[in-house]
Order: sequence, then structure tokens, then C-alpha cells
Amino acid sequence: MKKVLTGNQAIARGFYEAGGLVAASYPGSPTVEILETLKKYDGIYAEFSTNEKVALEVAIGASLYGARAMASMKHVGVNIASDPLMTFTQTAINGGFVLVSGDDPGMASSQNEQDNRIIGKFANMGIFYPGSSQEAKDYVKYALDLSERFQTPMMIDITSRVCHSRGVVKLEDREEHKPQGFKRDQEKYCMLPPYTFKAQHFMRERIEKLREYAYNAPFNILEEVEGSDTLIVTSGLMYYNLKELNLPVSIYKLGMVYPISIRRMRELSERYRRIIVIEEMMPFIENELKLMGVDCKGKEYFSFTGEIHTEDIEEALCRMGVVNNRKYEKAKAVEVVSRPPMFCAGCPHRPVFDILKKLNVTVIGDIGCYSMAVLPAFKAAHVSLSMGATLGVTKGMNKAMRLNGDKKPVVSVIGDGTFFHSGLPGFVNLLHQIDEEDNMTFIILDNRTTAMTGGQQNASSGRYNENDDMRVHIKALLNSIGIDNVKEVDQFNYKETREAIRQATREKGISVIITTRPCALKYRIREPHFYVDTDLCISCRTCVKLNCPPIRMKKYEGIDELKSYIDPDDCVGCSVCSQTCPVGAIKRSE
Repeated sequence: MKKVLTGNQAIARGFYEAGGLVAASYPGSPTVEILETLKKYDGIYAEFSTNEKVALEVAIGASLYGARAMASMKHVGVNIASDPLMTFTQTAINGGFVLVSGDDPGMASSQNEQDNRIIGKFANMGIFYPGSSQEAKDYVKYALDLSERFQTPMMIDITSRVCHSRGVVKLEDREEHKPQGFKRDQEKYCMLPPYTFKAQHFMRERIEKLREYAYNAPFNILEEVEGSDTLIVTSGLMYYNLKELNLPVSIYKLGMVYPISIRRMRELSERYRRIIVIEEMMPFIENELKLMGVDCKGKEYFSFTGEIHTEDIEEALCRMGVVNNRKYEKAKAVEVVSRPPMFCAGCPHRPVFDILKKLNVTVIGDIGCYSMAVLPAFKAAHVSLSMGATLGVTKGMNKAMRLNGDKKPVVSVIGDGTFFHSGLPGFVNLLHQIDEEDNMTFIILDNRTTAMTGGQQNASSGRYNENDDMRVHIKALLNSIGIDNVKEVDQFNYKETREAIRQATREKGISVIITTRPCALKYRIREPHFYVDTDLCISCRTCVKLNCPPIRMKKYEGIDELKSYIDPDDCVGCSVCSQTCPVGAIKRSE
């Protein structure tokens, strides 16, 4: 049987067919769909964990018991999980273990463009690099088999375009792998000296065994063209982009990009006059070949950042003298009106950032839907780095300001999902060396969901949605650790929220404001829509500056000047525009 699947769905299918039992993840594009798909399969335990570190540890526990396990996350999530990962990879694997890293060339949905093939090598893991949905499924099965055969954790490094693109996949039956249980063995599973010294040698030996296996591995495919003096070494999607050119050159497609067989590459280097490496982001394969003493070229002809398309490959090969006549031409950029992403209609974050912008305070943001407050037209957040960073950054900036005699307030914004992911340690750290001159305001946007990645649950979701099983009360939690000045507000009561934020920024000490409106999109919240009374509207554009999708200026029949207009089909009735209108021209429909 065949079916069209995305790369993410194919990874989930491969895990199911391979007899996987336990999978954990933290939602982050481009890999969210993997776990959401796995939840639909019977016989598999799948969870979105509190953060990537916890997700990895859940999968590690299952593997230690002998179950086939998988952890999936976006590339920056591996940074969060790296502490247990770097130690776990020293141990001998019991149940097959796969870590899926979703890399993002071009940063379509990420704050950086790190190449996690480097982290995979750093952690002494074998690394598969799929370029199609069929390969994504197959490589998961290969990885789990090799993980158990060589007692090593494996990485599937997949890029965002492969995650989301669709392809025909051959489906096969599930093959059960019954866990053998956990056998106590401190030498294997307790990574303390002197056990770690032996583990280091074991880790190196199994990589070398895997390297030798790569010599004739079925997933490393050599396509030789008679008479060609050029060999192109590539992997993943780059292979398929290259094949569109239909060039008379030999190709060595690596399914596993680490470790690469030294013996195979040295043999090939003796047969070909020129070896070219085509890969996105870092020159990972190129550097591996050069370490083997194989002369090759690659990254110097390609961009170090962004995606590489067929026309980019053709252009580079033309400059190298491999292609004489070009068939593809890069599309020329067309001038269009800038349209940055924006908050949804009725988004509970909108009034918060409208208030912060008008207060003109320095705002330290974080990662979530509210990151869009950095962009036009709000530009109401001024720092955005990584999950949970806002707490430490705010404290550090505040302390530096005080030492410099600067008494201006600093406001920190964090979502409820990020609060539970990595914000709690930062809140605890605020209690260390409190100074009476500190002036820090923290706004927690508790919309009861992990909204930016599709509305997955978090630890407070159960307080609004009875289908979710975690009901942590953020205010009670903060009170329990010693933060007393915590206030909950309904941000759709605009004046109350504005006064609460203004008052907090004027108070010395630590002030926390929790906004309580749930995500309008996740929970399909809709109230009677609003409309504009054109007799009262003064065309001041105050409502338009809220940047709510249903609101725009419009030419009404019989009226010379433009007046504001609210699309009744898009309006969800949040009332913020009505509350900010200075003349009461915006009214709720019956």
C-alpha cells in the first residue's frame, strides 16, 4: 500500500513500523507534526513534554528499559536537551534510540540557522539525512536497527522543507520489538568516574564500527556515469535538486552523513579527478572529506546561509566548469507591499502590546506568538533571544541600569508555555540579591496553550480545557516560591490592564501581572461583532493602529474622507477597539 505523506508523517510512520513504543517531543517548527501524528497510532505512548530536555529524558528512560524510543524537536531545542544528551551518548544503548532534529535553512521559523549535523558528531551519534518522505520513513527504521546493533544513539537530521513537503511512501506492517527490561549495571548506566573513562573508549570504538559498516551500507548510493571525471557528493534534498539538472556526472548520495566511510571515499578519490560537495548551511561533509585527506571543493561556491535550490546548484557548477549551458534562471525579486505576520483577530496579546507601546517602556520579549510584537507595526518589544531568556536578561539589564544610576523601569514578557518550558528557574533566580531599588515588571501571557506551534497543551491548559490533564495555577506557584506581588488581569478590560501595567512600572521591586484571556484561535472564541458609527468616527485611526486584521480605513458612499471599517466576518468581538476609540464610534452589534 502507498500513501502520500509529509516528511514528518513519514518519520512517525517509520517509528510505528519499526516497533517504536515511546516518543516524546516539545512543539517547535518544523517537527511538531511528528508527535501529533504518532498520537494517532495505537500501541505507542506519545507526549509533548514540558521542554526538550524532559522530552529527551523520557525517551532515554524508555530506551534504558529496552523499548525503542524517539525524541523529536527543532534544532534549537537540541541545545536545551544537550546536557543529558552529551552524557547519554556515552552509554551502551539497550532499546533503539533516535533523536530527530528539525533544522531550518533560511530560518523560516527560527531565531538562528545552526547545523545540527555538527552537534550530532559532537555527541558521537550516527546521523541520517533524509531528502524525501520515503527516505524519512526508511531512515528511522535503519537508525533504530543500527542503534541496537552498534549500541549507539542515532540522529535523524531533517530540514524544514523535507519535513513539510509531501511524497509517495510505501507503507509496511508494524514489526513488534518487545522490551527486554532494565538490567542493573552501574558500569553501563552510571556515568561517573571511573566508569566514564571506559565509556569514552567504547563510544569511539562503536563510531569506528559504524564507519566501517558505512562502506557498503544500502542507504549510501553510488550512481556512476561512464566517462565522468567528476564525482558529486551530496545528501538529503540537495540530491533531488541536483538530479533535476540531469548532468552526465557521477553522484555519491549519502543517506548517513556521519560517520562517512574513509575507505570508500579514498577509493573514490583515486577514480575521479574532481570531487564536489553540495550541501546546505555548514560545510560538514566537505570538512569530513578533507579530514580524510580527500581533495574536494564545495562551500566556497555556495551560500553559507539559506536554502540551496536547483538554479543555485546550476550556477555554482557553471562557475566550476561542470555545466556549460544553463537551463535555469533565478527568479527576480518583485517589489510588493510589505506584509509582516500579525496577531490573529481577537488575539489576547494585542491589547498588552498596544499598552506597552504607548507607555514607551523598554520591553524584553521571549519566544512565542508574542515575538511578533518585535515587528512592524507594533515594534513594542526590543529584545528576543531564546526560550525563557527574558527573565535573566531583564534582571541583568536592571542591575546594570541601577549601577549606572538609571532608574527607568524594565518590562519582561513571557508566555505560559515558555514559563513552564524554561521560565521557572529565572523567576526563582529573581529572588537572589533583591535590591529595594530594583524596578522590574513581568507580564505572563497565560492564554492556556502553546499557541505558536498549533495549540498544544501546556501545564496550565487544564484550567480552561477539561480535555487537558495539567492544571497548574501560575499565581499560586509564584506565591509559593516567594514572589508576593502577583496580580491577575483580564486584558480585554483595557483600562484596568493599562492601569495595572502603569502602576507596576512605577513601583520598586518585582511586580508580576498575569493576563488571563485564552487563545481566541485555539478555543474558537467569538462574540457579536463590532461596527463603526460613521457619524461619530473622526478618522483618527486609533483603532487601525491596533493592527487587528478586520479593521481598516474605507471610503463610504456619500462621505468625502476615509473612515474606519470593521469586517463583520473577521471580527470576533474582543472589544479592544471599542475601548480605545476616543469618541465612542465603535459599537457592538445586536
